[in-house]
Amino acid sequence: MKADRGELRGVPLLGARALTIIAVALACSGLGILCLGHTGIDLWLADAAFDPVRRAFPWRDTWLADQFNHRILKVVFTVAGGGLIAAVLADMLRPSRKIAGPARLRLRIVALSAALVPLVTSTLKQASDAHCPWDLARYGGGQPYVRLFESLPFGADAGHCLPAGHASTSLWLVSLAVFWLPGSQRKAAAVAALGLAIGLAMGWMQQLRGAHFLTHTLWSLWIAVLVVSVTTLLVDAAARRYTPHTTS
Repeated sequence: MKADRGELRGVPLLGARALTIIAVALACSGLGILCLGHTGIDLWLADAAFDPVRRAFPWRDTWLADQFNHRILKVVFTVAGGGLIAAVLADMLRPSRKIAGPARLRLRIVALSAALVPLVTSTLKQASDAHCPWDLARYGGGQPYVRLFESLPFGADAGHCLPAGHASTSLWLVSLAVFWLPGSQRKAAAVAALGLAIGLAMGWMQQLRGAHFLTHTLWSLWIAVLVVSVTTLLVDAAARRYTPHTTS
């Protein structure tokens, strides 16, 4: 079985230039999201989705936002990710002859991402104080509004709503970009962007329902890129370190 050019030459999936671009993008976007959270845009968008007469978010129980986006799509991406994880575990126990070495490495990265992106997002969410819009006194609930890194008023409950967990169920799709690395970086970037767009769309629908603020979703996208990048770097480095490069 022949390895591709990248494996033969020991070229990492994410080279120094790609890692630099990702690191700078994460640093700049992280600072940008943090600043955006202090501009009031979260409340402005939530206000636009809220009906002050009915004291409710009209999109909250619609079929498109609730049944399709929040339930059906969540099940689809969760089952797809779980199936991929199960398939990769089965291949680890009994390697399939139909899967080439380079493809196996990439499948393992995607499977790990499918597990880690939602897990990391959910863990951070459980540690956060921020509330979902529909829980705030401003929108008919009883909780105060706090931004990231702000402390809750005395007696207030933690909201556990940041980052957005729902969007993370699809954001592991960003990891599919590894199938175009290291040779076709533009295609890899396009695939990653598509994965982010799907997560952003799912998060936007949740924002219309009053389930999240914009920055909640943006932080989920940021976390997904970080997790996928670190996973790719570590798994690829381990594979190249312990697996000899051969031409047969």
